[in-house]
Amino acid sequence: MLQKWLKALSIYADRRMLVMTGLGFSSGFPLMLVSGTLSLWLDAAQISYALIGVFSLVKTPYSFKWLWAPVIDRVNLPLFGRLGRRRGWALFTQLVMMAAIAMMASINPAEHTCWLAAVALVVVFASASQDVVLDAFRVESFRDKEQGAAAAVFVLGYRLGLIFSGAIALWLAAHMSWQQVYLIMAGGASVGIVTVLCCREPAKDRHYKEESFEGTRRERFKAFTEKAVVAPFRDFMRRSDWKLVLLFVFLYKMSDAYMGPMANVFYVKMGFSTAEIAYISKGFGMLATILGGLAGGVLVNRCGIYKSLWICGVLQGLTTLVFVGQAYAGHNIYVLTGCITLDNVSGGMSVAAFVAYLSSLCSVAYTATQYALLSSLMSLARDAVAATSGKMVELAGWPMFFVITSLMVVPGLIILCFIRKPAVNKVAQAVGQD
Repeated sequence: MLQKWLKALSIYADRRMLVMTGLGFSSGFPLMLVSGTLSLWLDAAQISYALIGVFSLVKTPYSFKWLWAPVIDRVNLPLFGRLGRRRGWALFTQLVMMAAIAMMASINPAEHTCWLAAVALVVVFASASQDVVLDAFRVESFRDKEQGAAAAVFVLGYRLGLIFSGAIALWLAAHMSWQQVYLIMAGGASVGIVTVLCCREPAKDRHYKEESFEGTRRERFKAFTEKAVVAPFRDFMRRSDWKLVLLFVFLYKMSDAYMGPMANVFYVKMGFSTAEIAYISKGFGMLATILGGLAGGVLVNRCGIYKSLWICGVLQGLTTLVFVGQAYAGHNIYVLTGCITLDNVSGGMSVAAFVAYLSSLCSVAYTATQYALLSSLMSLARDAVAATSGKMVELAGWPMFFVITSLMVVPGLIILCFIRKPAVNKVAQAVGQD
């Protein structure tokens, strides 16, 4: 038994995992530069709170990346043809990101606020496009049983990217101007650029040739739309249980998504200072999430996707329930450390299993488009339903809120009973041990 678990753990020694770490960093670091870190820069420039709030709209493209995912999925970039379809798009988006972040560094927010917003929007478009191609790259590079480990390492890199553009950027801002900070942050794109140049294209993409269409411009556009936009939907709906699958994708992470907006509010109500919250939540919490993700990757590799979804789903509900004890314990830093550690470990595990499942649903012909659609549906639970969490606290109180939130894992697990067990997907069939 021990040997089997050690064999499952050995997946992290694969050199492709180092590639996933670098690509995860490249995916994660732009986010803070157009959200939290940018807000602090705007505040330092004495921009009004109302306008700082409006700046959050620049992140909108992240929710609609599926609209242009078909282009990334089907079109080769002429200038980057030698790199291949996936690496070519990745390098292009990273170069655009680097240039746009460097351009942000040259703008004075107080004098050219609109220009800063416009350039930040370019950063988001490039970052969202990069996410589309990197997700496809990850899915196509690993077999089904390896997807959990790949996702865990990718998330590890992603969080390191967040630290770089968050905590490190704030530390730098205490010693230099914000313009200088953003110029340094632009260098963060070099991690992804070096990774892309040093890695290999997924096996199925090495000989990819863009399909050409004949006829008038209108006929060519219609043929492209049919192949790149309609076909991915049609392919997915060939599954007999596709409606249940979509409902499951929407519901599985609902418990974590519902608790998210109220977590910090709860900690403050329990009497914890912002310093204590930062130390425990961002320190112990991030470490626990990373370890949980790595454990989830091993679990998927050892037990398979379907069984891992069950285990992680149950753990997700149970670890949410422990916050009932925190609600009664009040200001007890040891209880909070335990609650956050347990919750983040299970959260990291469930992310690894869930991303592996989403990856298993993607067809080899439409990886980027289908994954972009599925991940957008997943975020809808966070953005739409979670908006009612504050009202739920007002109506039910904190202990009952956590009981209700923990029970939100049940619908997803019930639906999982009726979804046919994931088989080896079409991507996995095309992926070799590169």
